[in-house]
Amino acid sequence: MEAASSQQQVLEGQGGTGQVRQQLTEAVVAKAEEAHLGQVNKARRQLKREQRPVHAASNDRATLIPTSMILGLGGAPLWSAKCTYLTIAANSYAPKAGKLGRDVVNQYFGIFFLIFQSSGVWGNLISSLVFDQAPNKVQPSDAELSYCGAEDCEMSTNVTNSNGNSNKPTDTLRYILLGTYTASGVLAVVLVSIFLDQIPPDEAENEGKKMPSFWSTFLATFQHLKDKRQCLLIPLTMYSGFEQGFLYGDYTKSYVTCVLGINWVGYVMICFSASNSLSSMFFGKISQYTGRKVLFALGAVLNLGCILAFLLWKPHPQQHAVFFILPALWGVADAIWQTQTNALYSVLFEKHTEAAFANYRLWESMGYVIAYGYNTFLCVYIKLYIVLAVLVVAMVLYGILEYLESKTSPATRNPPKDKPIELQQNAKQTKL
Repeated sequence: MEAASSQQQVLEGQGGTGQVRQQLTEAVVAKAEEAHLGQVNKARRQLKREQRPVHAASNDRATLIPTSMILGLGGAPLWSAKCTYLTIAANSYAPKAGKLGRDVVNQYFGIFFLIFQSSGVWGNLISSLVFDQAPNKVQPSDAELSYCGAEDCEMSTNVTNSNGNSNKPTDTLRYILLGTYTASGVLAVVLVSIFLDQIPPDEAENEGKKMPSFWSTFLATFQHLKDKRQCLLIPLTMYSGFEQGFLYGDYTKSYVTCVLGINWVGYVMICFSASNSLSSMFFGKISQYTGRKVLFALGAVLNLGCILAFLLWKPHPQQHAVFFILPALWGVADAIWQTQTNALYSVLFEKHTEAAFANYRLWESMGYVIAYGYNTFLCVYIKLYIVLAVLVVAMVLYGILEYLESKTSPATRNPPKDKPIELQQNAKQTKL
């Protein structure tokens, strides 16, 4: 699905309409589904997984919108359940390993996103190998190149689409690609049904006994917004949707497809997925030594540098290396946003993880919705300024959050100094 979304902007030709409906549906459903996530049973996960191959098999203009909505209905509880499942598993394992719960949560999210983001490598490799079979790839003229990159506006879409590189692949190639994705989705359903463990029965029963009604659940999730920490995290969470929306929606179309052709989209996005996957594992491991503030600052600096590069760069077919370097750096930054933001929610809202992750998915999806919503109305350079503005606001509010946390939890950082003395005295008495 990661690879399919990077190709969909070009194949769809509707400014991300299907993506808007999918993300909007996920945003709405995430609110209503929060109370049921504690059980996270196999039947439910299988249902959500089954909706992925349905969407992959329905990539046609007449069926794309309804199947995107179906995917959104399944994606919201699936992602919230994933976060809850990982948090419970990590906190259960932490005492056995003699580690802090937050450190194990970071590691678990790092491992998860290592595997999850690696799917983009294989999916994009498949798409590029399939689209490489398309004949008659024509080099764009200088006039056509002038409308690529940050200067790409909807008024110039007809010019760039007349470029032979941007021609959509034949139906045969599309069916081969989507058939492969559908088969992968079916295989995923089978593997999850057979091998994925359930949450321990006692925890599932406890969740079931205290499960509130639908409307109380819906309202409880909104009530979570009364926590000022959640409100401060909204821009940071939305930024995750904005930055991914730009890369999948605008970079693949206005930079890669416009200059190199659609067959290069997969190869370029492999760099993003590979760096994202490896960085997720790396940052999940080192976060216990560096702390999250250093990593968030690194992510902001990387994205800031990439945004400036996208604004100033005039893409050309002879600059192949740049097409791969920028998404690779973007992938490193995205790994930080994904692993550390998820872990931050787990640590800050340990007693309300389900409501917190429902809000996480809501606001991330809203970032996607807005990014894809204005896709057909704005020039790329304006979209980059919007992403930059959201990044600045997100980091300012995140800084305020960290300041408030440092003021409210001094005991965690400065343990009492008299305890070691008491322990020494007790040890002496024991010896006597």
